[in-house]
Amino acid sequence: MRFPTRNPFARAAAHRAMARAALFSDSSAAVRLKRYNHHMSKARRLESREIGQEVAQ
Repeated sequence: MRFPTRNPFARAAAHRAMARAALFSDSSAAVRLKRYNHHMSKARRLESREIGQEVAQ
């Protein structure tokens, strides 16, 4: 179940922070890169979705 957030940009910022943390985790380089890319793509998706909604209004 998804819960809407009051500020999607805050959620995107959290994903960017998780992406940076993934780079310094105690895992292999492949796993760190995979986690980084996953969180950055989510952050970009959230930001683009929010920007698209602002333009539509």
